[in-house]
Amino acid sequence: MSTNNTPEPVVTSYAKAPAKTITVGRDTFAYRELGPKEDVPVIFFVHLAGTLDNWDPRIVDAIATTRHVITFDQLGVGASSGQVPDTLEEAADDAYRLITSGLGYHKIDIFSFSMGGMIAQDLVVKHPDLVRKLVLTGTGPRGGKDMDKVVGVTYWDIFRSVITRSDPKEFLFFNRDAVGKKAGKAFVERLKERTVDRDKPMNNKSFSRQLKAIQRFGRSAPSDLSVITQPTLIANGDHDRMVPSVLSEDLHQRIKGSELIIYPNSGHGGVFQYWEKFAPVAAEFLSN
Repeated sequence: MSTNNTPEPVVTSYAKAPAKTITVGRDTFAYRELGPKEDVPVIFFVHLAGTLDNWDPRIVDAIATTRHVITFDQLGVGASSGQVPDTLEEAADDAYRLITSGLGYHKIDIFSFSMGGMIAQDLVVKHPDLVRKLVLTGTGPRGGKDMDKVVGVTYWDIFRSVITRSDPKEFLFFNRDAVGKKAGKAFVERLKERTVDRDKPMNNKSFSRQLKAIQRFGRSAPSDLSVITQPTLIANGDHDRMVPSVLSEDLHQRIKGSELIIYPNSGHGGVFQYWEKFAPVAAEFLSN
């Protein structure tokens, strides 16, 4: 009897990362992983209405060159089972079960964007020993000023995208000047690079449940973010209409020792508009 001990080739392209599922209790989570195997992975927490197919491959691939990256669908989203929970705190609890009971990790780094950054904050506050390094982009703190207005902004931009036959992210993530429009179209094209095993799109019910959960987060009493002592990188554009840019500054003030990058002439998706500058910075920050 012969055994083949040849190690599996390391996948470093997000477009080619295999689609996987794992069952935790009664729930099934869809996820993808790529990059070299290691004891401490980088877990990606996605934005409102985001599935596995909504991560910018330029950023994922840059980090996966040296780190083991795991992206996942929250419950009720994409190919995961169940329904979107009522609160982001519950979404953080779901993520904790996936990471510890499902995937078997007890120390992680986090890369997060927008709503994903809100869930990540709730996770770190509740389980500070789980997280080693934290990247928060396009996001803000629980109870942050005007965060609950995200619902109105979102529906208005969806309306604008419908009448112009565009992707809503072009309006929600990018400024509507020539530079922003070009960056938005380029971003949407990059999301199409994966051509096989694409994720199930978000349905309207899950989308509206997520929006309500963000609204509750915005109207809640603030969390004590002084418990976050991990190295933390915060980044945004200077004209974020979804999660106002001042909230990135607010996070920076609340998280001692954090690093803040604000990109000029850009919106909610500033890190995607400036991916050529940001991806190497994020990769360096997360490198061992």
